[in-house]
Amino acid sequence: MEKTGTTIGSYAPDFELPGIDRAVHHLARYLEKYRGVGVIFMCNHCPYVNGCIDHLKQIQADFESEGFTLIGINANDASLYPEDSFDNMLCFGDEYQLNFPYLRDPTQDVAKSFGATVTPQAFLLDDKGVLRYCGSINDRPQAPELVEMAYLRNAIAQLLKGEPINPSFTEPVGCSLIKWRP
Repeated sequence: MEKTGTTIGSYAPDFELPGIDRAVHHLARYLEKYRGVGVIFMCNHCPYVNGCIDHLKQIQADFESEGFTLIGINANDASLYPEDSFDNMLCFGDEYQLNFPYLRDPTQDVAKSFGATVTPQAFLLDDKGVLRYCGSINDRPQAPELVEMAYLRNAIAQLLKGEPINPSFTEPVGCSLIKWRP
């Protein structure tokens, strides 16, 4: 597959996707409301996502009052991976009591536009929609008790303080490749 995606310092693609709350979500509306948006490509069955879901929920809880939100997006092909269907996303949201929107990318166009490759993978945007950080949530996505480097948390804190983000890229660690449609 040809390498595509959003590079650090460039504008992220806008999107309009359905969420498990049965509403349609527009990235542009989030950018109008928040100082920062973290787009997390994730899915229901990935052990790496399951290992960091509590970390993501804590990030949302800690930074929401500062004008930040996470948005989870599932782009996996549900025809080949039924555990990633919209109905199973509803169950996942209930089971984990998600405190951030969880959206479905049925065409996989959003994932391709961002350049997502694995689950979970984080893309941190400023309020203009410019990509400021891309990569891993932390250095131990399957072992939350062993996390030494909270990459996404640190990047969000730097963004909200108006500081340069360092590092702005980490190699994403997760389930091998988004489950692309054939």
